[in-house]
Amino acid sequence: MAKAVSLFSGSLASIVATKLILQQPNIEVRILHLRSPFFREYEALPSPLSETGFTHRTVKDIAHEVCKAPFRSQNVKKDFRELAWLVHQPSPNGMKSQRFPLKQTCSNCRQLLLKKALRYMKRVGADFIITGEVVGERGLTGAEIEKLTELAGAKGLVLRPLSAKLLSETIPEQKGLIDRSQLKGFRASDAAKIRELARQLGVDISDFPAARRCKLTVPYFGPRLRDLLKEEEEKKSKLTVNALELLEFPLYYKCPPDVTIVVGCNDEEKRRLQNFFLPEDLRLYLLGPRGPMALVRANWKEKSPAEIQRIIQLAARVAASHLNGKPIGTVQAHWRFENSAETFRISVKPFQSPHELEEHQLKLV
Repeated sequence: MAKAVSLFSGSLASIVATKLILQQPNIEVRILHLRSPFFREYEALPSPLSETGFTHRTVKDIAHEVCKAPFRSQNVKKDFRELAWLVHQPSPNGMKSQRFPLKQTCSNCRQLLLKKALRYMKRVGADFIITGEVVGERGLTGAEIEKLTELAGAKGLVLRPLSAKLLSETIPEQKGLIDRSQLKGFRASDAAKIRELARQLGVDISDFPAARRCKLTVPYFGPRLRDLLKEEEEKKSKLTVNALELLEFPLYYKCPPDVTIVVGCNDEEKRRLQNFFLPEDLRLYLLGPRGPMALVRANWKEKSPAEIQRIIQLAARVAASHLNGKPIGTVQAHWRFENSAETFRISVKPFQSPHELEEHQLKLV
């Protein structure tokens, strides 16, 4: 019996690709799910049975319920610098790109994931790898997909059931382990056909789109990441998962040279923000159920008392600017350092326009 490893994200495409291979005779499938600071877990699917409209299901739940195959999860957080190395690289002409090279970074990410899958494939004695990749996704052509597979050292060993007929035959097809006639020739523009195939296979078509699955597809995440990498490079400090997680909050302000202000407005954002305070961070909040909360991070030991006070005032004004029904008068904010139990108060006026923010060298990146 042949053995395959499915590189499984929990997306509809990865589910359908795995199901297609499970339908073929004499194929044993093992599921490999790779976790990274750039990936979100598949934790909620629409459900009419839930009061909130969602029921919580993890990738492991999906694998067991839909694919009924052995499941393995690995964390690749130690490799996240490799995932993002192209973000801060010069272009071929030696100039820094002003655009975030999402296509290049997706290619780099896929290579890393394929390398991890190849290593696992060899360890468990499998014959090939399955992915839910589709030609045209992230702008990658069939030739580019095959090239990145070769660069990952997995030439001929990666079967993409949804686009196989648009790609060269793989080794398992050549050996007769897989019936190529049962595979598909879908492109990224064929999303409706993939969803219809999912229905035919009895798969829940509640999709998990890339915008929710990969943070790098969020428009502002890439430029922020590039800015953070540049800052860490200049400070010669270590990039942390904590700093990466903060990039995802919609309200993420930078004030040169080293001040970061992250604001949580609604209950969900504030709950998430609670997880990322470090002992040396400053917590600032406005009282009331709808009062914003801010995490303020800086090299405090290098600041004078006057500089610290100015940063606190700036953060308070930023937080006050995001109150519902922005007040014109003064607002009272409370603040404290996480490593101290003493809380202080400060009265400030909210910023009334983006122009005011810019005057104080604050930028929402």
